[in-house]
Amino acid sequence: MLLLRRLRILRVASLSQDTEAALPAGREPEPALKDLVHGCPDEQVPRLLRERFAVGIRPSAAIYWADLLLSASVGWIAFWLSLQHPFGSPAYCASTVAACLGLLRAALFIHEIAHFPRGGLPGFETVWHLLVGLPVLLPSLMYVGSHGDHHRPQMFGTPEDPEYAPLAHASPLGLLRFVGGVVVVPLLLPLRWGVIGPLSYALPGLRRLVVRRASSLVINPAYRRPLPTQRQRRRWLVQEGAAALFVWAIAGAWLSGTLPTRWLVQWYVVMAVMLIVNQVRTLAAHRYEHTGHRLSLTEQLRDSVNLDGAWPLLTGLAAPVGLRYHALHHLLPNLPYHRLGRIHRELRAALPPPSSYARTSERGILPALRTLIGYPNRGRPAPRLSEERVGEEV
Repeated sequence: MLLLRRLRILRVASLSQDTEAALPAGREPEPALKDLVHGCPDEQVPRLLRERFAVGIRPSAAIYWADLLLSASVGWIAFWLSLQHPFGSPAYCASTVAACLGLLRAALFIHEIAHFPRGGLPGFETVWHLLVGLPVLLPSLMYVGSHGDHHRPQMFGTPEDPEYAPLAHASPLGLLRFVGGVVVVPLLLPLRWGVIGPLSYALPGLRRLVVRRASSLVINPAYRRPLPTQRQRRRWLVQEGAAALFVWAIAGAWLSGTLPTRWLVQWYVVMAVMLIVNQVRTLAAHRYEHTGHRLSLTEQLRDSVNLDGAWPLLTGLAAPVGLRYHALHHLLPNLPYHRLGRIHRELRAALPPPSSYARTSERGILPALRTLIGYPNRGRPAPRLSEERVGEEV
């Protein structure tokens, strides 16, 4: 009952004030945390924490808009500057790195969009598409609708989870292939949106294949995405149509000589570097020790990673928009990214070692990768969940 004992001493006065300020008029404040979790079975505590901290804590529109606009501006200005310098020169390299980091941060707002409640931040997703989603050919449908499976307790770590694979059992060469394989993705995206996608609307068999295998951001090769529901079809039609028009416009501008080839080459370079950085960051997001069986909430938490690095700026650049607090995000998936750091520090203070929450921490991406590569059971199947372990305290 270690978690319950420590939660009872957690001081959350400032967080309670935030929640109460967001409550509608006439609604009573939620009970104190110690009363909320008192006597609760351990496996229920993560769910109650989600309700306690996530409900009523709304995203700050000013932070979201300012961050997106600044990140996209930095990224595209740096992209333009990179084209003004000879390939390989120091100025070219510096501006290319700035473009990659700025556009990576802007693009990864797709993760926040996937967690937006209906009607949250009106217009944000549309502007995101215009600034970065369409130019990098990653419309939000590739994440919205599938990412939720990664957070469903009954799906996490199973073949139905698009963002989990038993990578701890892979060889170092296999991990290198996992990271390096993404360099072909920028070459495939124009084909997906400009050719195969439009054609699939006329060929039902191809359409099923495209939706299931070529419409999601995944690391699990066994994942098959369900066909969009009636409610989702309009989103798919609009976004696929916009992506197709964008690809056709770029192709037409290039064929007519209006768009220089160097712009397309630099787009590929920036996209490839962005995807490699994100793939390395993905390796540091989980332990990836499990091989497909259902996990308890305790095991799901322990398999996730928070990055408490000695180099917070570098960690934040490679894992932006709150992704460095991935274990906390799994505990509170609807919490806005700008709240994660503060609540993480509160929980770290209240739940020191040997709590499971403290065990989620790594000192940065490289230490997390060393832990992954050093997994002692590499090459052997992970132990299956036993009945005795279900319901243990977090």
